[in-house]
Amino acid sequence: MRVQSLTLAAAGAALLAPATLPAPAVSYAAPGDRHRITAADLLARVQDCAQVSKGRYRSDAGTAATVPVCGTRQAVFWKADLDIDCDGRATAHCNRTADPAFFAATAFQQSDGGQLNAEELPYVVVPGVSGRWNHRASGIRGGAVAAVIYKDRVQYAVVGDTGPRDIIGEASYATAKALGVNPDPRVGGVPSGVTYIVFKDSGIQPIEDREAAEAEGERLAEQFAGDD
Repeated sequence: MRVQSLTLAAAGAALLAPATLPAPAVSYAAPGDRHRITAADLLARVQDCAQVSKGRYRSDAGTAATVPVCGTRQAVFWKADLDIDCDGRATAHCNRTADPAFFAATAFQQSDGGQLNAEELPYVVVPGVSGRWNHRASGIRGGAVAAVIYKDRVQYAVVGDTGPRDIIGEASYATAKALGVNPDPRVGGVPSGVTYIVFKDSGIQPIEDREAAEAEGERLAEQFAGDD
């Protein structure tokens, strides 16, 4: 749940560390594509935007609002950056020291009532409900299945958190890592080129079942890619 401005986040980081280290030049995802449906298959279905949001979103605080939420019969989608969400359960890489904007809760919880584990569970963040767009009205709720695409990689995820009402483009540490994106919450993420597709009226129970999200994501993606 990214609620701090970039200025405040940077200031917090400066207090916690003597210097900001550059992002390490390594790949975070396993080599090879394990999915039947490719990034190209999905991107071919989201070339045109039928806007469903009443306005556009910022990718970060202080930037221009340029990102619409678009819709099809089966899904909603947007194309934005990827900021790292480490919120939820405190772990080795997601905690107040590692992430100045860390918040120890997510909008949606595990089946046992605990907070989601951003380091282990691929999830995406949707903007909070507003007059601009109400994700619930589009059939999107906690546990809804999403396909996140970056370059030639596809990662299936669930809707696990909500963010500011005017900002879009955020996913968990685990999502970024699986896409080959630096997942460090202070210096990671990418500034553009990420497509988020969330399938309407979908859902995983329990929300933390990563294997179920993968299987259902592949099934829904296959339907979406073949939809005429």
